[in-house]
Amino acid sequence: MKALSPEVSALLDKLYNLRGEDSLVLVEMDKQKSKAEETKARTMEEKKELQARISDLEKQNEQLNEQGGKLVDLLSRINRNEYATVLDRLRIDFDPQNLVEKISKSLPRTIDSVVLDTKKAEEKLVKVEEEMNAAITTIDEVGIRRDAALANQEKLNEYFDLALSGRINITRDSITSLLEQFDFTEEEQREAAKILMFPEDALYSYAEKIKEKEKNGKSISQVIAEAKNAEENDLESVKIVSENPVDASFKTKSVVNVLDTLGIDYLDFTGKEMDYLNSNFNEELIRKNVSFVKEAGIATDIFNSHVSLMLDADLEEKISMLLKIGKEPIDVYLNPSVLEKYTRGKLENAISVLKENGMDPKNVPLMAY
Repeated sequence: MKALSPEVSALLDKLYNLRGEDSLVLVEMDKQKSKAEETKARTMEEKKELQARISDLEKQNEQLNEQGGKLVDLLSRINRNEYATVLDRLRIDFDPQNLVEKISKSLPRTIDSVVLDTKKAEEKLVKVEEEMNAAITTIDEVGIRRDAALANQEKLNEYFDLALSGRINITRDSITSLLEQFDFTEEEQREAAKILMFPEDALYSYAEKIKEKEKNGKSISQVIAEAKNAEENDLESVKIVSENPVDASFKTKSVVNVLDTLGIDYLDFTGKEMDYLNSNFNEELIRKNVSFVKEAGIATDIFNSHVSLMLDADLEEKISMLLKIGKEPIDVYLNPSVLEKYTRGKLENAISVLKENGMDPKNVPLMAY
């Protein structure tokens, strides 16, 4: 059997890999398609959930406006003095005028928060639909490319069969044009064409090697894979590992589990935001900040699009500072950028500056801070 140079053997390994079902070209396409199909399934589910959320928020907005107006109108027409004896004797704390004032103050802010939530959900829906449509396009494109790759593979196998049977009558240009479709370099195309057109120089010897390996129960693909693994193991053996790396998927799962126990849906966050939480994961700090926000009467979706607040060590002090000067929880909820903009010290200083200039920080809108 004629000895083959390492370069010729490597080229033939590459060519033979392209002939079978485990072709790297086909395997890579299958991976792309599988990933795109997973993305499509996930985004379709996210789209359904976001559409339901938007519909619910729009309904809430409509009911808050309608019911709030009716309630204010009804309470405004009640004269407490007409029921004073019953209310006093039964010790019922009912003051229609006071309720009207509370509703008139809180209702607009609540409606604003619902409108803001709706806007955020609609913006996220647009992104999810874009991601879903991109996945669908990828699936279609991969399907077309795979069909073309299979046709090229069939043609390549035809050329090999002709060469191995000694009946090759294909021109060099036909072979190089085909191999160009597999992204072979010009040099690889020329060498491969030579191997096929003159099979006695290398191809017959290589085919004999393949038969020997198949007799031993190993395909050429298995032999190539084993050689690659051996090389990687050799490289790994010279590395000094100071500690066991934490599996990134485990970290992501931990983040999702923590959010779930806190009553927060991880689907409310973008992939980039989840990556941020994963990279800077601190379970104790996340639990502390989320719990405090809930206790302060602030909706936890303040963290949507402001995920860094979950990992802000000064978050509790900054919110407490704002509440102490008279800001309502809804004020904080509608202006999370203030919490991101200021450190604890700078926020304290900004409040001091307002006071020194004769202004009441309570009456200065947070968006002006």
